[in-house]
Amino acid sequence: MAYLQPTEYPNYGLPAGTTADWITAATALINSYCRRPDLNVVQYTERTRLTSGSQTVRLSYLPLAPMGTTTTPLVSVEARYARPRRGEILDEPLFEIVWAFSLPGQWTAIDPNSVDFDPNTGELTLPWNVLGLPYNEVAVTYTAGLATIGDDVKTACAQIVRNAQSTPALNASKTKIDTMQMQYFSSSLVDETVRAWLRPYVANRLG
Repeated sequence: MAYLQPTEYPNYGLPAGTTADWITAATALINSYCRRPDLNVVQYTERTRLTSGSQTVRLSYLPLAPMGTTTTPLVSVEARYARPRRGEILDEPLFEIVWAFSLPGQWTAIDPNSVDFDPNTGELTLPWNVLGLPYNEVAVTYTAGLATIGDDVKTACAQIVRNAQSTPALNASKTKIDTMQMQYFSSSLVDETVRAWLRPYVANRLG
C-alpha cells in the first residue's frame, strides 16, 4: 500500500495533481532501502544462533507490533541446543548429560508469553530450559511494522518524489514512472535526509 494518499499530497509539499505512479515507485524504493517487504505490520520468521552463554537475541525488523486482535508480536518461539561450534562446548560433565538425553538438535517450543522482549530494540530474552542449559539457536515467528504510517515515512516518501521529479532523466515526459528506473537512481533519490527519517526501520542484521 502506498505510504501517501492523494488527500495528503498538499500537506507534504506535493502538487495535488501528482500521479499515483510517483507515490507507488517511491513506496517501493523505501521498502527496498529498508530491506523489508512493507513498513506496515507484517509477519516474519527468523532463525539465528545465540552468543555462547547468552539467552538474548535481537530480531531484524522493528518495531515489534502485534497484528490484528493479538496482544503479543511473538507468534511462535522454538529453541534448541544445537551441535556446538568450536569454543562453545559446555563443561564436560554437563556436556555428557546433554548427549545422554539426546538434547542436541531437538527443537523445544517455548511459550511466547514467557519470553521477555523490547518492541523498540527487538531484543528477546529466553527462559532457561528444565536442565538449566543455555540454548544456542532460536527460531522466531513474529510480527513487526507500523500500525499507522507516521509523518517520518510520509515525509520521506514525498521527499523521494521531489528528488525524482528534479532528476532530469526521470522528469522527462512519460506515461508511467517505472520502479526499476527509480531504483537505478536510488543513490541520489534516497538522500541523507531521507535516510535519517528511515533509519529506525532498516532491517538490523540485513543492513
